[in-house]
Amino acid sequence: MADNKAKSTKPANKTPPKSPSDPAKERAAKRLSCDSNSSHEGAMAGEISALEEAFRKFAIHGDTRATGKEMHGKNWSKLCKDCHVIDGKNVTITDVDIVFSKIKGKSSRTITFEQFKEALQELSKKRFKDKSDEEAVQEIHKLIEGKVPIISGVTKAISSPTVSRLTDTSKFTGSHKERFDPSGKGKGKAGREDLVDSSGYVSGYKHAGTYDHKVQGSK
Repeated sequence: MADNKAKSTKPANKTPPKSPSDPAKERAAKRLSCDSNSSHEGAMAGEISALEEAFRKFAIHGDTRATGKEMHGKNWSKLCKDCHVIDGKNVTITDVDIVFSKIKGKSSRTITFEQFKEALQELSKKRFKDKSDEEAVQEIHKLIEGKVPIISGVTKAISSPTVSRLTDTSKFTGSHKERFDPSGKGKGKAGREDLVDSSGYVSGYKHAGTYDHKVQGSK
């Protein structure tokens, strides 16, 4: 009996259940939260503005090795022309070149997107003099957002006396002359092959089909 009492009075050695505030769980929840925030920030970083998208498209224009992260002076000038930042009055090509030289580094030949925005801010003061600094920047951004480089049209053929002589069908001779009618239009197959005349008239006869008309006229 004494042994049974001793066993009954001995406290049970059981581990109490972990509470919701367990440090391990808190660390895991915190890590998941950080991972979620970092992935969200990464997704946000992957999205670019319409202004930066235009910057990248102009930055790689005409240069297959360009990454779109930096822009040369030539492409900067093209952007300002194509997007009508240059209006010929308040902003000229000279103003654009001066701002580019001012913003870029001394030993650099390109500008980054952040420097690009600085350059636009400088030009906005000239381009939109009647607006506040903030409004002027917004207006100049609107000129560029969503734009792409304008590609020049197809080069027109140059007319020359030599080309004109070679394409003038009225001066063709021999078999080449037979391939075109007096107006210069090609005769097609009739001008390339000798077609058999099955009408019954002698070759070269010029009054074919006039017999009935003559007979009726003589009656």
